[in-house]
Amino acid sequence: MPIMLLAAKVWHYWIAVPLAAGAVLALPALAVGYLRKVHSLKYPKR
Repeated sequence: MPIMLLAAKVWHYWIAVPLAAGAVLALPALAVGYLRKVHSLKYPKR
């Protein structure tokens, strides 16, 4: 049983790495996408 608890703890830490990286990359991507969308509506191409 202690092996399963250790595996659960290790898996928990490893799944946190891609989740945190995804959150860090998603915030600027959302900001840039929002600004591009707002900018394109305010200043449309001719």
